[in-house]
Order: sequence, then C-alpha cells, then structure tokens
Amino acid sequence: MQNKGLIKLFAFLFGLVSIYQLSYTFITNNVEEKAASFAENTISSTENDFSNLRKEVETRYLDSIGEQSILGFTTYNEAKKKELNKGLDLKGGINVTLQISVKDILKGLANNTTNAIFNKALAEADVASKSSSDTYVDLFFQAFDNLKGDTKLASPEIFANKGLSDLINFQMTDEQVKPIIRTKIDESIISAFEVLRERIDGFGVTQPNIQREGTSGRILVELPGAKDISRAQELLSSTAQLEFWETYRPDNQFLSKFLFDANEKLKTIVEVDQPESIVKEESEIDSLLSDVAQDSIDFASEVNPLGNLLIPGDPNSYSFVRAATKDTAQISAYLGMPEIRRLIPKELQFVKFLWERPTEGSEIVGLFAVKSNRMATPRISGDVVSDASDVFDQRNRPAVSMSMNTRGAKEWEKLTSEANLNNTGIAIVLDNKVYTAPGVSQVGGISGGRSEITGTFTLNETKDIANVLRAGKLPAKAEIVQSEIVGPSLGQEAIDSGFNSFAIAMVFVLVWMIFYYGKAGVFADIALIFNILLIFGVLTSIQAVLTLPGIAGIVLTIGMSVDANVLIFERIKEEILKGKGKSLAIADGFKNALSSILDANITTGLTAIILFVFGTGPIKGFATTLIIGILTSLFTAIFVTRLLIGWYLGAKERRLDFYTGLTKNLFKNVHINFLSKRKIAYVLSTFFVLVGLYSLFFGPGLQQGVDFVGGRSYQVRFEKAVSASEMATELNQIFGSGTNVKTFGEDNQVMITTPYKVDVEGTEVDVEIQDKLYTTLQKYLPDGTSFEDFSIANDGKAIGIMSSKKVGPTIADDIKNNAFWAIIGSLGVVFLYILFRFRKWQFSLGAVVAVFHDVLIVLGIFSIFGKIMPFNMEIDQAFIAAILTVIGYSLNDTVIVFDRIREIIAERGWKAGENTNLALNSTLGRTLNTSLTTIIVLLAIFTFGGDSLRGFMFAMIIGIVVGTYSSLFIATPVMFDTLNKKEQEGQ
Repeated sequence: MQNKGLIKLFAFLFGLVSIYQLSYTFITNNVEEKAASFAENTISSTENDFSNLRKEVETRYLDSIGEQSILGFTTYNEAKKKELNKGLDLKGGINVTLQISVKDILKGLANNTTNAIFNKALAEADVASKSSSDTYVDLFFQAFDNLKGDTKLASPEIFANKGLSDLINFQMTDEQVKPIIRTKIDESIISAFEVLRERIDGFGVTQPNIQREGTSGRILVELPGAKDISRAQELLSSTAQLEFWETYRPDNQFLSKFLFDANEKLKTIVEVDQPESIVKEESEIDSLLSDVAQDSIDFASEVNPLGNLLIPGDPNSYSFVRAATKDTAQISAYLGMPEIRRLIPKELQFVKFLWERPTEGSEIVGLFAVKSNRMATPRISGDVVSDASDVFDQRNRPAVSMSMNTRGAKEWEKLTSEANLNNTGIAIVLDNKVYTAPGVSQVGGISGGRSEITGTFTLNETKDIANVLRAGKLPAKAEIVQSEIVGPSLGQEAIDSGFNSFAIAMVFVLVWMIFYYGKAGVFADIALIFNILLIFGVLTSIQAVLTLPGIAGIVLTIGMSVDANVLIFERIKEEILKGKGKSLAIADGFKNALSSILDANITTGLTAIILFVFGTGPIKGFATTLIIGILTSLFTAIFVTRLLIGWYLGAKERRLDFYTGLTKNLFKNVHINFLSKRKIAYVLSTFFVLVGLYSLFFGPGLQQGVDFVGGRSYQVRFEKAVSASEMATELNQIFGSGTNVKTFGEDNQVMITTPYKVDVEGTEVDVEIQDKLYTTLQKYLPDGTSFEDFSIANDGKAIGIMSSKKVGPTIADDIKNNAFWAIIGSLGVVFLYILFRFRKWQFSLGAVVAVFHDVLIVLGIFSIFGKIMPFNMEIDQAFIAAILTVIGYSLNDTVIVFDRIREIIAERGWKAGENTNLALNSTLGRTLNTSLTTIIVLLAIFTFGGDSLRGFMFAMIIGIVVGTYSSLFIATPVMFDTLNKKEQEGQ
C-alpha cells in the first residue's frame, strides 16, 4: 500500500480530533451528573412537590461553576455549546414549522387596501394554496392576472402607495412590479427569521436550531430540552403586535344600550339553549344594563343569546363586562355579526372590542371597549418602543418597563393627558389581548416616554414579553403548521432504548466477525470501533443533531460497515485458493474488492443523499448519520484494516487465516444453477406482488399517518392496561369520525390520531383538544390527576401525554410530494449510475426491476398486515426512510453481484449463463454473511430500540430479506433475459 505513512498520520489525526470533539460531551455529562447529585443531596425528599426545587438547585449549581476552568482548556458553558447535539426525540422539547403569512405581508404592502380585485385575488390564492405546491405569492399573481381587467398592481390603491413610492410608480407594468413585491416579501421573511432568532436567544435553551425552508415562507424551529411547551409555542407564534388604545368608561350609557339592543336582535336570528353554568341574579343584570329598560326583561327566566353569557364588569377595572373564557369566542362571533354591528350608536361609531388576556387559574376575563377610528389603527403602535426589560413594580410584582423613541414619547404624553382628562383607561394590548388597562392619575399626561406594563404576570411571562418587544414584532402572523412535542421522560427512554440496541448490535457484530474470520475478524472489529469513534466525532464537529432514527442509522452502519471487510476477506480467501502467497493474496484481495466496495457504497450513498434533501427533522438525522457512516466505513475498511493486517504480518513471521475451523469450508463448493430457477422465481414474485397490489387497491390499503393526511397525534400512557377500541368509540363521539386509537407498545399506552380542526391554527385549538382528551380519558387516570399532570410538562412523568405531533394539510401534501419524488429520484439516479458504470442498459433495468419488486413487496406486506401486527405500521416519513434504505441496500447487493459478473465475463465470456451462475455462487458467501449480520442488527433495534422505531425496523427487515432474494433471483435473471442471444452465448 503506497503512502502508508501519510495514511497512518491522517488516521491518527482524524482519531485525535474526534476524541477532542467528543471530550466536550464527556465533560458536560460529568458536570451535570455532579449537579444532579448535589441537588439530590441538598433536597433529600423524593416527593414530587420537590422535583422543581431540585431542578432549581441543579440549575443554580451549574450557573455557579459555569465559567470555572475544566482541564485547563474549557469551561462548562463553553463545553455545553460544543457537545454532541441531541435531537428532540432524545432530549424532549418542541419542533415546529412556522408559516409566515405571505397574505398578511401582501396586505401590509398594499396598505390594507379595500380594492375588490386585490382582496378577491387573495381569497382565490387562499383556496388554491390548499392543493397547490406553488408559493402563495405566485398563486396571488395568477389570480390577480385572471381578475384584473384594467386594474394594475401599480395602481395607487394597491402597491403604488406612499409606503412603496420610492420603488413603484404609476407607470410601471405588472411584470415590473412583481419582482419588487417578491423581493419585499423575501425581506419580510428574513426580518421574521431574525426576530424569531432574537426571541429564541432570549428564551434560554441550549443549542436551539432555526432555519428557513427555501422560499416557501416556512421557518423550522427546534428547541431541544424546552420543558415549558405552552410558553415556547406562545413565544414563537406571537406577532408581538403592541398597541395602546384609550378605553371607554365602563359606565358609558351607549355601551349599555348597545348590549341591550344586541341581545334583543340576537333573539330573532339565533337559537340558544338555556345556559347551565351561569345563572344571574336580576340585580346583576340591572347593574349590567344600568338604567336602560331595567324592568323590561327577566333574564333569569328567558333565553338570551348575549345576556346569558355576560357577567357585570369588575368595578376596579375598565372592562365594561366579563365572561367565562370558554364563552369568549361565541360572544365575539355575536358582536361581529353585520346585523349587530349596525346597532352600534353613532357615539361609538368606531368602537373596537378586545378581550383581557386570560391568566392562569382564572376562568373569567374582561371585555374592553376601546376608541378606534375609520382605519382601525391604534393611537400608538409598538414600533415606537426602543427598549424593554423585565422589572418589579412598586408592590414587588413582576412587570415590564418600556422606553419609547421621541415620536412615541410625544404621542404617549398626549394620550395619557386625554385619558386623565376623560377619566378613562389606556388599554395596553399585545396581539389583540389586553394585558392591562390602567387609569392615568397624572394631570397633563406622562412625559419622557417611559411606561410600565403591570398585571398578574409570572416572572417568565415578563421575561418573554420584554424579549419579544426588544426583538420587535413579526411582519406577519406566524402560524404553527407542523409541530412535534416530546416530553423529557420519553426522551430519556429513547436514549436508553437507542443505546441498548446500539450496544447489543455492536457486541453481536464484534463476536460474529471473530467467529467467522478469526484473527482477521479482530482487525475488522478494531476498525469498526474506530469507525464508530469517527462517526460520533464528525457528528459533533459539524454540530449535527443526533436523533433516534440517527442512532438507528449508526446501528445500521455497524451492520453494513462489515460488508466491506467481508468483501475484502472473501476475495483474499479466493486469491489464496489460487495458490498465491499470503502477501500477494492480501494485496490482490484489497485491490479486486475495491471496485465492488465503491459501487455498493456509492449507490447506497446516493439514496441517502436524496433522503437528506427531501427529508425533515429526525429523518434528515437518519440520512446524515448514514452518509457519514458510509464515508468513515470506506476509510476504516480500506485503509485502517489494511494497516492493521500489514502491521501484524510485517512484525515477524505470523500466521493469519481469514477463517476459523467452523467456517473454513462454508460456501466453498457451492454450485447452484440460479438461472435455471428464474421462472419459478418470476412466478412466485409475480404472485406476491399481485396479492400486495390487490390489497393496496382493493383491500385494507396503507394506513397513512398524520405526516401524509394531516392531523394531530398523541402518545398517551396510563397506569394500567386500557382498551383501545373502547377509547376510540368514546373519542369519536367527541371529535367526530376519523379519530383512531391504537395500542402503542405496551397495553397501557396508546397512540391517538385525530383530524379534528386540523386546518385551524393557534395554540387555543391545541389546548382545546388536550382539554377534551383529558375530560374524556379522565376515568382511565389515577384519582387526583390534574390537567397539568396529563399534558406534556412534567419531568419524570409516568402517565399522560408523552409526546404529540401536528401536521397541517398543506405540510402533509408537501411531505407526500417529497416522498414521491424522493423514491422516483433515487431510482432514476441509480439507474443512470449503473448504466454509467456497467455500460449496458440491461444491468440498469435488472437493478430497477428488482428495486420495484422489493418496494411493492414491502408495501403489500404493510397493507395486508397493517392492522394485525401489535405495533404501529402507519406510513409516515420514517417509513419512506426505510423504503429508501431498502432501495440502497438492495442495490448494494445487486451491484456487488453485477460487479463480479462483469469481472468474470470480461475474462471468460457469457457461455450461455454458466459464468453468470459462477458469479452468483462466488458472491453467495458475502451476500448471506452481510444479510444475516444486518438482519440480526435490525432485530436488535426492533426488539430493544423503542416503540417508535418498530414499524420502521420491520420495513427494513422485510426489505433486507426481499432485497437479498431479488439480487439473486430477480435482478440478475432480468438482466440476463434482456441480453440478446449472441451475448448470452458469448458470441
């Protein structure tokens, strides 16, 4: 081997760098174990009530030693930034895809125009976006072009307005305006990206990840380790639209008259059941309606659509009425009806109704009436805020202090002066919720532009409010169109199960290689251990995220990385049988195996790259580790194993056999006529493919998961075994048809999937669904289990929602399209690669037919047994990853066989298939050895890798078995049968 010294140096440095990179992970783990031990000893009680206190003590410990030097080259805080990133499924936390509303951006650029054509084009773009992969702005332009008539984008009432006057003028054509609008939209999305980045930096999680997804307006945010899920969701989706409004006095007689008239009108146009939860006394209603027709109606005895939902306002507040939080949506709907809006007195012509922000533990919120204008714009907007910080007010309560710029300070002084004069309040509104509405006692108003937001806030709330105000508001609302939430307990279980499967697979492979190849197997094992070190080192150095499928990818790499060593050792044995000396046989064995090794790994690598491009989240993690594993496996098998063998034989005369007593003669004199059995194989394969296709199209079909159809799924664990069918019946009565409940792993755990309100955005819907789940499933929970205990919140929890996932319809369509193109793309790329390498289309056709055969068999099995198997067999992104891996593995097998066929035919010709059979027999030992090793590894993951991976692993196991069969009985026979007679006979 040439350049042996250079390779030794590179291997040494590569290993040293990997150890250095991984040292940060070992350091942080060691320090955190000490912190946990310190907290445990400090807070000796094991009661749940002390879990938060222990966590606080642990955090303080880490803060106190964060900057202390460790081993002279780092600190805990620095090491934490450089440790191996653990993904959401291993660490717990939240992963969301935010869709920045391009519609809002367009409306803002058009200055909220009332132009009918513009707004109709927006409406048509809304509809089209649900079924089209085009961007929203392109759909808008298409709709506008179809509707515009003589209207231009550059008209004064659309984009040729004051705000865009320096870019767009009246003479410009639509084609000139469109790129400008696209640029402005892109700038707004970049602005949103930066705003979110600043917010996340202030949130306090380590190793957050935020990235744009192309030009779609989507932003992916991962917050591993985030425990307060609702707080994280609020932080991400809040636009931070801060507004200041002057309120009307709660005793305003026109408000009272309006409520009375509205209630009377609603009696004639809506049907309402008699309320059960709120019964009002006549004295309360008298207070509500002031002196307007006090004796004209008896609310206690009659049905009143509006009156039965309202409660008198708080005398210490500027809210004029209150209501139960659950009724606010209905009341807002009533007040927004055109028939009701027409009843507003001219004295309240532009009144705007805003609800108070709900506080924890309170079920009642106030309704404020604020003074608006024709354009519905606030007196002061949040863009005048120059700084904000969380502070404590005079009563030592958490509050937010704000500073305003010069323009804002002047407007603030004027607004506060008017509020003092009119004896009204100032509603401080964030994202259409009134956070506080204080009165102003200072005559002449408040000067200087400094103000304070006070209310019933927690410390975290004031931190978050100050954080979003400093970062600025999003240019448009950010809707959570896809989310995945994993509780910390489930994350720890995933780590345990993942590394258990990793250890079991590793031990098996190490033992097997020694059993099969003796001392040579020891060198392969050393190279394999070095390979694992390099994989983790590279993952750490490039700041890649390790996920549970990523661990599966590493474990699969273990199974597949021996493939190169098996190829090399089998070729060395062949060279020895030819009578060559040991040194020459080893050199020729490495040289002759190189072509097969490269071809096999390149085809697998191509499918992994396609998976990386089209996959998201954990699936991208799987592809990342697989790609890294392929590269490091090539290096260790080709170079490191060669160095070790050369060192062993070069030190002194030593014997090195590439077999043991039990394996010496295995596959030595095998002469199977594979081609003669191809017709039987064709019939069997056709039968199984047709049965699978019948099941797919006329039978049960595939069970599509939320990734492909949209919806929400919840992994829920109970203390005792539960009936999934009984639970499904109950939940379908609550959520409507389409809700599925399946046992997931143990019989005390289920996976609940529902399409209920999947197209409705907002965290309110998430809370509503979890509340319905809690109410319906409460009888299965231990007595005293609260809603907070049931939802994803607690560290170390044993029951309740362990993880949840939401996929919106648009995202589901995109995932489905990406999956389709990923599979088609991988087949196309591999077809072209094989054609390039083997120069005959028959080889490409044989490989692709075999791959189609394997994929259809796997799909058929999932269709037939999807509802029978005791584990989840839904079709999701993980399943697509399995299919692409099966494609790669099947091609790996097929290419190695083809490579041997090409080599033998080049020496001897075709000879009517004789040498084709010879090639198949000569690679049989390698094929079965590698397949058996990989299947055992996959079985280890299937058994010990956790519930979420079982369907994924099952698809892989079936695929490996079928792929091994197809490389022998489908790919090669199809290739041979498509050759012409002269080629088959060697003429």
